[in-house]
Amino acid sequence: MDDSDLIKHSKEGDLDSFNRLVESYQGLVYNLALRMLGDRQTAEDASQDAFLSAWKNIGGFRGGRGGSFRAWLLCIVANVCRDQLRKSKRNPTASLEALPVEPESMSSSESPEEYTLRREMMEQIQEGLAALSPEQRMAVILSDIQGFSYEEMSQAMKCSLGTVRSRLSRGRARLRDYLVQKGTFSP
Repeated sequence: MDDSDLIKHSKEGDLDSFNRLVESYQGLVYNLALRMLGDRQTAEDASQDAFLSAWKNIGGFRGGRGGSFRAWLLCIVANVCRDQLRKSKRNPTASLEALPVEPESMSSSESPEEYTLRREMMEQIQEGLAALSPEQRMAVILSDIQGFSYEEMSQAMKCSLGTVRSRLSRGRARLRDYLVQKGTFSP
């Protein structure tokens, strides 16, 4: 079955079909939550909350005419992450300084020095992402990491194409400035 069949059956209350959708999208959902929140446990919780919300609201999903399930689901994830970020500002418990994404293990073609440099660069990029506003971070992650089109980003972020372009441009500029300041890149 393809996504449209799984969605149709899920709307009819078929939990097995929805679980297959979860299996298809769990990596995408978790990666977005992890990059937005910067903490593995919080990202796991947010992913679970997002899928629970999607299950409860699948009947409201309007496919067709450009309605992307992926964008709809990531909109839910984005909202859950924003709620988590607001909650953590009210009740701070941990910092975003921990590296949330472990780089792959060292490949046989790279030296220990290259592996260390790659790992340090990933840490600095994650720190730079954490320094962006949630809206800018979301735009950069969806575009540059997840590979979304502007239209999909507009759906997922629930804003106009112009706002998507603006947030992406400003987010990229702030991330670039951060990385230049840290010495990761030269101007």
